[in-house]
Amino acid sequence: MPMNSVRNVYLFPYVVWIVLCVVAPIALIVYDSFFDIEGHWTLENYEKFFTPVYLKMTLSSFWYAFLITLFSLLIAYPTAYLLTKTKHKQLWLLMIILPTWVNLLLKVYAFLGIFGTFGLANAVLNAIGVGTKQLLFTDFSFVFVSVYIFIPFMVLPIFNALEELNPSLVDAARDLGASAWTTFRRVVFPLTLDGVKAGCQAVFIPALSLFMITRLIAGNRVITLGTAIEEHFLVTQDWGMGATIAVFLIMIMAFVVVLTGNRR
Repeated sequence: MPMNSVRNVYLFPYVVWIVLCVVAPIALIVYDSFFDIEGHWTLENYEKFFTPVYLKMTLSSFWYAFLITLFSLLIAYPTAYLLTKTKHKQLWLLMIILPTWVNLLLKVYAFLGIFGTFGLANAVLNAIGVGTKQLLFTDFSFVFVSVYIFIPFMVLPIFNALEELNPSLVDAARDLGASAWTTFRRVVFPLTLDGVKAGCQAVFIPALSLFMITRLIAGNRVITLGTAIEEHFLVTQDWGMGATIAVFLIMIMAFVVVLTGNRR
């Protein structure tokens, strides 16, 4: 059998999967976005999206996704760097990845207990004399729990990038008199930027569409595009408006991928 034929045979299942699981659902979402709640064809959903309510919701989604990505990066990069210097790096990396095997809902419910009035966090605050604080249903609790959930997705690509870094380049920079900070800024970070971009993609994109954490941890104090989509599909039954928000969310995600993609 010719090589091209063999390649096409192996390519066929992938194409079928892409069409059924990616192209078809997106096409259905776009189709539904042109219908109102009564099933009539309309462009009103797109007009409504550009009203102050939904534009403010979009900015809020961007802001919280940015904060979650920023804090995840600030924690994950030093963590990944230290992992590359430890003796049993693969074991420690596994310990960081293990929480991703636990169901997301279970982790969120665990934090309901930790941040509750009689939870561990308030017990510590009482022990050090601060007193009981309202930790649940705040912006802090939402960002904290989101960062905890997304950190492994930021650590892994950065760790891989640091592992692939040629140590002789770092040694050369130090031999030429560069300080530790200069070496990191001019050598280490630029050479691991692809890992940082991959980690930011893996965190920022899903953070835009969070809804479960906003419901349970933030108590609907934080309203994002994901929350609005859930509301329209499951509560108001306005599938057209929910699909319209989803269309713009997909466009935003695609823009982020293009913006953070690798360029020659």
